Amino acid sequence: MSGLKKLAQETVIYGLSSIVGKFLNWCLVPLYSYVLTSSGEYGVVTEIYAWTALVIIILTYGMETGFFRFAGADKAEEERTNRVYSTTLTSLAVTSTVFAVAVCVLQVPIAGAMGYGAHPEWIAMMGVTVALDAFDSIPFSYLRYKNRAVTFALLKLLNIFVNIAMNIFFLVVCPRIYAENPEWVAWFYEPGYGVGYVFVSNLISSGIVTLALLPHVFVGRWAFDMQLLRRMLRYSLPLLLFGIAGIMDQTVDKMIFRRLYTEPDAMEELGVYGACFKVAMVMMMFTYAFKFAYEPFVFAKHGSADCKESYADAMKYYVITALGIFLGMVFYMDVLQYVVAPEYRKGLAIIPVVLITYLFQGVLYNLSLWYKLTDRTRYGAYISALGLVITVGLNVAFVPKYSYWACVYASLVCYAVMTAVSYFLGQKYYPVNYPLKEIGVYVLLTAALWAAGSAVDFGAMWANLIYRTALLGVFAVYLVKKDLPLSEIPVLKKFFKKGGKA
Repeated sequence: MSGLKKLAQETVIYGLSSIVGKFLNWCLVPLYSYVLTSSGEYGVVTEIYAWTALVIIILTYGMETGFFRFAGADKAEEERTNRVYSTTLTSLAVTSTVFAVAVCVLQVPIAGAMGYGAHPEWIAMMGVTVALDAFDSIPFSYLRYKNRAVTFALLKLLNIFVNIAMNIFFLVVCPRIYAENPEWVAWFYEPGYGVGYVFVSNLISSGIVTLALLPHVFVGRWAFDMQLLRRMLRYSLPLLLFGIAGIMDQTVDKMIFRRLYTEPDAMEELGVYGACFKVAMVMMMFTYAFKFAYEPFVFAKHGSADCKESYADAMKYYVITALGIFLGMVFYMDVLQYVVAPEYRKGLAIIPVVLITYLFQGVLYNLSLWYKLTDRTRYGAYISALGLVITVGLNVAFVPKYSYWACVYASLVCYAVMTAVSYFLGQKYYPVNYPLKEIGVYVLLTAALWAAGSAVDFGAMWANLIYRTALLGVFAVYLVKKDLPLSEIPVLKKFFKKGGKA
């Protein structure tokens, strides 16, 4: 029991720190949209960070999972753990250093090829940043292995807080100081550098976290084992392919957008798309929180008599909650629009489609239990690869004509198809009786309420909000009557008991 309690506590710490971190990063969206001089500058951020997401997957090459696999479950085996840790860390240190040096040496041709020839230092800074983050992934894995959840969370949050603080300093504070007392900051601050300070901030935050991790780097006896490394690479490299396909499903549209949409305002369009896509990440944060709780739940329930019934219920309540978030966001768009500057608001119409895409991502994650529990993880890679082919194909075909709307619908089709394929394969190899009819009723109710909310405009924000809140109340009332009676909620149960006695 104490072990389960400890697991629950650590899950909460890891989950909350990650979710809080994602929320804080989400808060950079309004900062960038209001402070950067144009949506084109946000387009630069969107494109470069899409590439860094891919590069960090390549630079870690599955070794985080490999570390956990080879370190073993017995934490008393210190010698074995240290050998695995030092071997993994040495491998990542070498590859990350080689990558960082190569990018710095080749920054000019790389920047030219990417269309940023005027600022090769952006590429150098992000190359070093990604190399540091890749290296840091192993000390962070070591902290998780050692159950140092609080230290893990604090260092992750340190990275985010420093990044946000540096962004505010360079993009908000320095311009104001420069306007009144330029001599105070002129020795390090360049007023026209703009978006470059986003990358400076990221480099500083990653560097500080790497320094903070050093006490957890030099631990135990250092022992590099080449034979062990070969075994780890044989295990980890297939995971790299899985990771590349998965991240490309999410980012490839932003990587190739400028090459496909060749109009003069391509970077502005990409900036609008990137900012509005980020606004919808509230749904992704919920999905991320769900994932933290769901995977331990799946493996803990596996083998029990009611495990499949529990998996089916988890799917239903995930979809119900996600649909509630969907309605909340589309109904309060009159308020949410202020998250981004006026220049970006033309793209807010994509948010309902992006929210549905995120919902499919969550359903897909729910369905992934079938190949995890039956040791058919290769199917996960096949499904991700299928999604990548669909995404690239649709983007290439339609982005030149439809701009970022093609990206949005390509992502939706990608995840809808992957979800359908995973569902049918899952029913073949690990059938679960999901309550499709009940879920379907909630989907239809959500669609009807969304249509009702969109069909009426009172011309005043307050009136629209009251009307749409009432519609959201209809969803809540149906949920309470059908699937979540108030008398069954632990906090409220005692009040219903008192009422019954009276």
